[in-house]
Amino acid sequence: MSQTDAEVFAAHRGRLFSIAYRMLGVRADAEDVVQDAWLRWHSADREGVLSSEAWLVTVATRLSIDRLRAAKAERESYTGFWLPEPMIEPLDEHTPEAQAELASDLSVAFMWVLERLSPEERAAFLMRQVFDYDYAEVAEMLGKSEAACRQMVSRASDRVQQEKVRFEVSRNDHQQLLQRFVAAINSGQQDAVRAFIADDMQFVGDGGGKMPAFPQVVRDPDLIAGLYAKFSQAGKTEYRLVLLNGQPGLLRYIGGKLESVQYIESDGQQIKGFYVIRNPDKLATILA
Repeated sequence: MSQTDAEVFAAHRGRLFSIAYRMLGVRADAEDVVQDAWLRWHSADREGVLSSEAWLVTVATRLSIDRLRAAKAERESYTGFWLPEPMIEPLDEHTPEAQAELASDLSVAFMWVLERLSPEERAAFLMRQVFDYDYAEVAEMLGKSEAACRQMVSRASDRVQQEKVRFEVSRNDHQQLLQRFVAAINSGQQDAVRAFIADDMQFVGDGGGKMPAFPQVVRDPDLIAGLYAKFSQAGKTEYRLVLLNGQPGLLRYIGGKLESVQYIESDGQQIKGFYVIRNPDKLATILA
C-alpha cells in the first residue's frame, strides 16, 4: 500500500473516530470501528471511489450502526442507567486533536439523550445536525431514501429539543460556575450548595451495578444539595476541574482515590443537570 493511501486515511481518522464515539459512547469501541474501517480501506478496490471521505465516513457509519445494535442488546441487561465512557483532558491542554475530538456536541447530557434513539435515527441525526452532511449524502451513507432520512432526523430533533439538554454557555462561564460551586461544596453548607442548583434539575447516576447509584432520575434539588454538603463534611474529599467531553467537568476523589466523574450541565447561572459516572470500569483509564 502506498504512503499516499495511508496519508489519505490518516487525514480522515479524526472524523471517523468522532463519528464512532458519538454513535457508541465507548472509546475502545470507537477505536475498533476506525481500525475496521482502515482494514477495509486497505483491501478495497479504490479505482471507482470518487471521494475518499465519503467512502470512509459511509463505512465507519455503517460499522457503528451494526456495533450499536449489538451494544443496545447488551445494555438492556446493564444495571441502572448507562452513561458514555468519559473522555478526559486537562483544562490547559488544547491540542488540535483534542479540539477536534472534544467538540460542543459531545456532552454527556447530549449523548444521554442520543441513547434513546434507534441506531439508524442516531446516525441520521448526527450526520445531518452535527457533521452537516446534506440529506442526499446521509441517504447514500445509510442506504435509505432522502424522505426516510428527513423523517428520522425530524423525530430525533424533536426528542433532543424536548429534553432541552443543550445550553449556549461559554466554556469560560461554565468553568467559573463550577469553581464557585466547588467552593460552596467545600464550605459544607447545604444552603450555599443549593443556591447553585436549579429547581428543575435532574441527576442521573451510572454505577454499573458495581457502585451505589440512584435507580431513577432524581429531580429533588434539596436532596442533591444535601448529599454534596455531606460528602464535604465527611472530609478527605477533593474536586478537580477537567475538560470532560469538551466542557469543564469534575473529578471527585475520596481519600485520594477517584470516586466519580461528574458532567454538570448549566445554563450559565445555575446547574440544570448532574451526570455522575461511578462505574469503576469506566474510570479505570483515567489517571489520578
